[in-house]
Amino acid sequence: MAQTKIISGGITDSSVTNVKIADVAASKLTGALPAISGAALTNLPTETKPTITSISPSVITNAQTAVTLTGTNYVSVPQVEAINSTGAIIAADSITYTSATTIVATFTLAVDGTYFLRVENNDGNAVRSTTALLTVSDEPAWVTAAGSLGSFAGASAIATQTLTCTDATSFAITSGAIATGLTFTTGVGSCTITGTQTQYTAAATNNFTVTATDAEGQTADRAFSMSWTFEATGSGGFN
Repeated sequence: MAQTKIISGGITDSSVTNVKIADVAASKLTGALPAISGAALTNLPTETKPTITSISPSVITNAQTAVTLTGTNYVSVPQVEAINSTGAIIAADSITYTSATTIVATFTLAVDGTYFLRVENNDGNAVRSTTALLTVSDEPAWVTAAGSLGSFAGASAIATQTLTCTDATSFAITSGAIATGLTFTTGVGSCTITGTQTQYTAAATNNFTVTATDAEGQTADRAFSMSWTFEATGSGGFN
């Protein structure tokens, strides 16, 4: 093709049919590129991707659990996956489409850890959560058996009672109460009861429930009791 030299003074729009920008040295291009005018582009494909706003619950155990996802643009019925921080991908056991903003995915996740969630509509549009929204963790597991902690002399200090629960980071008495005068101390993995009761002067029993909580906010309750005895005072005489 014959080459035409552009001389000083420039060229007019009417004299140009096609220009190959690659054939023009970058140093020769000055000024801003003009806006493209003319008819608007039509019939371009559009994409409507789903979103994930929140989930509930956000902490589950290894047991099969239903998780509600709230977001937008869900299409019946999407695919839902949990993606472990290791990269392992686990498909939901089942998915229920409620509306364009709500779906319920049921998971059985055997490995504890944190998981990203991914939703893919049947048109191929998909979203993966930007953070690991779902945590899988065992609930606290009680070691100390439920029931009576024993019978104690009401007028004496008790031996320290230690209540143990695996994975617990704190403990609290959530129903009932220990006897006045005793001290309940929370800890990590265990809690203790110490002191001398001052509430009773005759035989009695305290019933109470201790709730253990782990780092993920999961809880486990256990019911206990403590009984108090008192020696008889005085003696009967015979004539």
